[in-house]
Amino acid sequence: MKNLTTPLSEEDIAKLEVGDVITISGYIYTGRDAVLPKIVKHAKEGTLTEVNVELQGSVIFHTAVSLAGVGPTSSNKLEIESSFEPLSKAGVKIHLGKGAIKSETVKALAENNAVFAIIPPVTALLESQTTEREIVCYPELGMEAFHRIKADHYQAIIAAAKGKSIYDK
Repeated sequence: MKNLTTPLSEEDIAKLEVGDVITISGYIYTGRDAVLPKIVKHAKEGTLTEVNVELQGSVIFHTAVSLAGVGPTSSNKLEIESSFEPLSKAGVKIHLGKGAIKSETVKALAENNAVFAIIPPVTALLESQTTEREIVCYPELGMEAFHRIKADHYQAIIAAAKGKSIYDK
C-alpha cells in the first residue's frame, strides 16, 4: 500500500502503476456533474483563485457531500469525464471515482502525469474517515457545490496511469 498526502508532487504520481492500492490523506476537493464544468471554465480562464481553488497537486473526488457522507459517483458521466484533461493540465493529480473511462481520457491523464483511482461505494466508511468539510464555491448547488474535505486514509486502487487502464483487456 502506498500512502499519499496532499498536496501531491509530480514524483508521487510518477511512481504509481495500474493496480496499486493507495491511501489518500489531506485536503481534497469534491465535485460532480453540476460543478465540474464551472471549475473547468475557471481553469481555462485562469480565474481559479477568484473562487478560492488551488488545483496544483490536488485530488478531485467525484462525489456530492451530504449529511449521509460521501460516496463515489460514476466518473464516466460526460460532464465529469470531460473535466479530466483540463483539470489535469491545471494541476489535479488524482481523479477519484468509479467506473470505466475512455481510452482517450486514459491517454490525456498520461500526458499530464495524472491518474484515475477507483474507490468502492462505501459511504459510511468514508464518512468516518472525513474529518473536515467546507464549501469552497457555488454554495447554491447544495450538496453538489465544490467542497474541500479533509480525508484520513481513504483507500483506492489506481485504475489508469501511464496510458494504461485496469479495464484494458
